[in-house]
Amino acid sequence: MARRRSAIAPDWWDYTTLDDALIEDAARLSPRDLERLSRPGFQVAMHDTLEDFYLAEALEYVQAWRQSTDDNPVGICGPIGPTEQLPLVARIVNALNLDVRSAHFWGMDEWFDPATGRETPVTHPLSFERADRALCFSRIDRRLRMPDAHLHFPKADTAPYRKSWDAGVRCAVMQGGQGDVKHWAFNDPFPRKGRHRDAPPSAAEFRRLATRVVHLHPLTIAQNARTSGGGNISMVPTMAITVGPVETWKAERVSIWQAGNHDNPLGQRLTALMISKRIVDTAVPMSLLAEHPDVTFHYYRGGLGTCAVEMH
Repeated sequence: MARRRSAIAPDWWDYTTLDDALIEDAARLSPRDLERLSRPGFQVAMHDTLEDFYLAEALEYVQAWRQSTDDNPVGICGPIGPTEQLPLVARIVNALNLDVRSAHFWGMDEWFDPATGRETPVTHPLSFERADRALCFSRIDRRLRMPDAHLHFPKADTAPYRKSWDAGVRCAVMQGGQGDVKHWAFNDPFPRKGRHRDAPPSAAEFRRLATRVVHLHPLTIAQNARTSGGGNISMVPTMAITVGPVETWKAERVSIWQAGNHDNPLGQRLTALMISKRIVDTAVPMSLLAEHPDVTFHYYRGGLGTCAVEMH
């Protein structure tokens, strides 16, 4: 039986092409049900306050960097959505007088400008590198912070970034958020065309994707306008450079942070259910993390909302 077409963007794959029964199962999950989805290799952690949520997220940076030495450097791969943890990271490092000069950082993604064939410059108001530097790295005391050579931001020429993952630096953790289209980084679902017209790619095919330039699902463009651009969709680039599954599986642990700002109540439940039950479908890219050996989903309990119908 043929898969249904997307209710959002008919020329793309996404979660609206899933079977209704799976969507309904996810919608019925209470916060307590979510916690019970933990299994070996997949943990669900609840945070009762935003202060605890973002502090715990910031501490992942600190805990990773504290392991780093000149002989055995350690890094973290971090997101832009969410961003509230970034100033806390700098504040903790400075307060503890923590020397992180041997540590590393990988940015997850950056916008791509097809007109120039290059990544968007750091002068772009939505530049991810600009945000990382302004919110975190420029706030760390110069005596303590790592050199620029230890900051790895994806560029249109992906070769140096990909090489940095195999340069002897251990990635202790890859952090991420979850977008409306159920991606981590910009690992969006595929367009519905060519050999993927009738079925999305297999998990094995998706897992082979490394850092690359991608076209963005329309829902991703709308989400970034909503969360970062004041609703101005016209200012959001339609292409990006994203860390891939290949690099993700080089991270010892993956932690996903959901405060309720970047995805809706259904989405926050759906991916946890799929990962817990090992239901992998590349129309929901986040579900591939069911195959990673160490994943934690962090939720702000107050951001979970409800899937009940409410007319507003």
